[in-house]
Amino acid sequence: MNILILGSGGREHSLAWAIKQNPKCDRLIAAPGNAGMAEIAECAALNIEDGGAVVTFAEENAIDFVVIGPEAPLATGVADRLRDAGILCFGPSEAAAKLEASKSFTKEICDACGAPTAGYAHFTEAEAAKTYIREQGAPIVVKADGLAAGKGVIVAMDEQTALDAIDDMFSGAFGGAGAEVVIEEFMEGEEASYFILSDGKNVLPVGTAQDHKRVGDGDTGPNTGGMGAYSPAPVMTDDVAQKAMDEIVKPTVDEMAKRGTPYQGVLYAGFMIKDGQPRLVEYNVRFGDPECQVLMMRLGAQVLDLLLYCARGELDQAKVEWADDHAMTVVMAANGYPGSYEKGSVIGGLEALPEDSMNMVFHAGTKEVDGKVTANGGRVLNVTARGDSLQDARDRAYAMAEAIDWPEGFYRKDIGWRAL
Repeated sequence: MNILILGSGGREHSLAWAIKQNPKCDRLIAAPGNAGMAEIAECAALNIEDGGAVVTFAEENAIDFVVIGPEAPLATGVADRLRDAGILCFGPSEAAAKLEASKSFTKEICDACGAPTAGYAHFTEAEAAKTYIREQGAPIVVKADGLAAGKGVIVAMDEQTALDAIDDMFSGAFGGAGAEVVIEEFMEGEEASYFILSDGKNVLPVGTAQDHKRVGDGDTGPNTGGMGAYSPAPVMTDDVAQKAMDEIVKPTVDEMAKRGTPYQGVLYAGFMIKDGQPRLVEYNVRFGDPECQVLMMRLGAQVLDLLLYCARGELDQAKVEWADDHAMTVVMAANGYPGSYEKGSVIGGLEALPEDSMNMVFHAGTKEVDGKVTANGGRVLNVTARGDSLQDARDRAYAMAEAIDWPEGFYRKDIGWRAL
């Protein structure tokens, strides 16, 4: 098969790495890709949010299957354009992608299907939102309604932080994403991610993970896109996972189908778990980043088969083969992230590191310049390892991170602390 992966981050590199191992994959193209993906796939310059351009490229290159990595092309309907052109693709329609593109839409779905989630209110004007915050008090959660690259959520432990978040959002700090806001009750508990494939009718769990959102050790500092992750998530016991499927995931998929917008793709559900009871924090309509990296390490080549079953509406025939193992990824980010940071610094030591089924460095924000790998983003590398235990995976990952020569970067030293 000729396969096209859309995206350029660590998530897409890990998807490419897993797919490449499957003998069904004859030719692999990544658009636009990055320096790491260029070592295992052809990279192509392509505007991945332009559905027409993606269809033309796929037709010109005899692409059999398109895997859409990030949320932005899904929200602009690229999957719809591909399906209209008769090209098999993995990823939800624009209508179904509203589960991530609009927080208020997700709340509406939860209300309709009775899925347990945080109490909330939806606002289009700053003053009304501020009045609500003063009435409710803190802690409280303020969310930009639209897509904000994983950064549009403010967990406010005091009232002033929440009021400031409203000012930021309505003044355009998150672009169009903050033109409307959802304010939620603060939920206590432990957060975990559950990844489920859905073909519109059938659902299949493909793994659990936990990530570290805050930039600093001890889960301190501002939220980021994610500074590391591990899989499986100990808090997602079999009992909790079954409750999540029965009370939240299946009712959501059924409700979407009932509305004529069946959900086909991966549903990344974030749960807050307290006393064994999961409540929905939010849905994302693509694999998490960096959670995808630990899932791909554990799943390997079978990923392509699972995605194909999903895209063809044959998920009832699929089965996930799990090894009894663990994986961890440590994000290396540019100094200054999630604030302002410099691009262009050279990263050394990568060529000496192992690249196998147990150890991989997935590239996120990298670019090759004059034969050297350089930093080209905020989150730059995902140092990832598998092991028989989480401690084993952690030891491997941190040994690799320490061997990378990049003074302009940093990483958290405590990924997995909660589970360990």
